Amino acid sequence: MTATPSPTGHPGYSQTLDRVPESASVARSLVRTALVAWHQEHLVEDALNVITEPVSNAVDHARRPSIRVVVARPSDGWIRLGVVDRPRDIPEMRLDSNEDQIRGRGLVLVEALSDLWGTDLHRWGKTVWAELKSVPTE
Repeated sequence: MTATPSPTGHPGYSQTLDRVPESASVARSLVRTALVAWHQEHLVEDALNVITEPVSNAVDHARRPSIRVVVARPSDGWIRLGVVDRPRDIPEMRLDSNEDQIRGRGLVLVEALSDLWGTDLHRWGKTVWAELKSVPTE
C-alpha cells in the first residue's frame, strides 16, 4: 500500500493489483483501511460495494495483467474511489430488466450508492471513479 500526499493533507492510497477476481477483495481492504484512517467509517459499507463494480469490470475487460485502485480525498468533503486500466472503453450503465442476466447491472448500484461517478479518459487508458460525500475532519 502506498500513501501519497493529496490536496487536503490526507494521504491517498493506491495499489497495483493483478487482474484476477481475487483483487476485488484486496481493493475492498484498501478502501476500508483508508476510510478508517480518515475517520469515515460510516461510508465503509457503501464504499466497499461501490469499489467492487469497477474492479470486477476491469478484471473482466482490461487488456493488461494488472489494474490500479486509488482511494483519495480530492477535498475534505469527498472520498474518491478509482480503478485505472488500459482500455479506453467507457462503461455503460445497463438499465434493461433482463432477469436472465446476473451480471452487467453493477453500475446501477454505483449510481445509487455514490454521489457522483464517471470516467476520465487518458491517452493510455481510463479511470472509472465514484465519489462519496465525507464528513470533514481536522
